Amino acid sequence: MTAVELAAHVRRLRDGTPRTVLVAIDGEGGAGKSTLASLLAATLGGATVVCLDDFARPTVPGWDRQRMIRQVLDPLRTGRPGRYQRWDWATDAGAEWHDVPTGGVVIVEGVSATRQDLSDRWDLTVWVSTPRDLRLERGLARDGDAMRRQWLDVWMPEEDAYVAGERPAERADFIVDGR
Repeated sequence: MTAVELAAHVRRLRDGTPRTVLVAIDGEGGAGKSTLASLLAATLGGATVVCLDDFARPTVPGWDRQRMIRQVLDPLRTGRPGRYQRWDWATDAGAEWHDVPTGGVVIVEGVSATRQDLSDRWDLTVWVSTPRDLRLERGLARDGDAMRRQWLDVWMPEEDAYVAGERPAERADFIVDGR
């Protein structure tokens, strides 16, 4: 499935509804989730992208789900705009604030976005499937070789456990090849 085909499906979901349509894009680190989210948002025109990396903290495994639910998902579900503070990984402190408007399409992208405990929140779920070696190559190109141990010893094993335990690809509405 391409971004254009995915956008057509999202438009059908959006057609005639005043509520916010929530799309989750999941996949392992380096799979191409951010790229797909950007392409989808551009194709749709005006969609808001929320990156789960903005909720990642060095002292919290994965990402801060409760804060994301409280600041983004719960308000949107009740027809109110969301507002969240990006967390700065390097300083382990809150950074700038982002507004998430209602009534359009909001794309939430990140590792474990489609966790089972969030499954009732999404109108559409997408899994981005990409080979492990390519994901690591992309991750190191983005984060630098100094993060290799973090990728190999922490993030990839956490992602492996998530995929084995929750089987997100099997629950996704669509699977996209991230190559």
